[in-house]
Amino acid sequence: MQLTARAAYLFKPNVNPNLWSQTTLTILRVVIGVMMIHNGQDKLADIENFARAYVEYLGLPFPIFLSYVAAYTELIGAPLVAIGLLTRPAALGLFGTMCVAMYHHISVAGLSLPYLELSAIYAGAFLYFTVNGAGLFSLDALIANRLDTASLSLKAKQVMRLEKSYQFENAVSEKNSSV
Repeated sequence: MQLTARAAYLFKPNVNPNLWSQTTLTILRVVIGVMMIHNGQDKLADIENFARAYVEYLGLPFPIFLSYVAAYTELIGAPLVAIGLLTRPAALGLFGTMCVAMYHHISVAGLSLPYLELSAIYAGAFLYFTVNGAGLFSLDALIANRLDTASLSLKAKQVMRLEKSYQFENAVSEKNSSV
């Protein structure tokens, strides 16, 4: 039962019942998810060049491996964010990737806002979805609803068993007292 509640928390979004708010957050989630996919495709198109220009430049170890990690985080995580499935972990991975991108931009150009702005906007949006979840119109919300229903059903069955046990004990106790 506790595992179900924990799993439901992973999927459950912070829900503001305002329809317009949820609709705009869904649009934002879909747009940034879809727009991020091409970044992963671009990395995979020339992984050695990306590793040399970005990862080796920062002095990080295993540049080819980390380049593949970044590319696949974007190729897998971005569609997950777009459809609202496993949004928090996917957005966390993408947030981390964008933090490294921001660090790279700062190390190359300092605090040049034109160079830094896109990765900062992505990072801010992914941080939002890491903290708040996908929103009401998502697969995560649907799964959380199903898990909550299953959890409530289990609790109802436990209450019914306790009630039957209590009724049985009362019946036995009344029978013994009448004898």
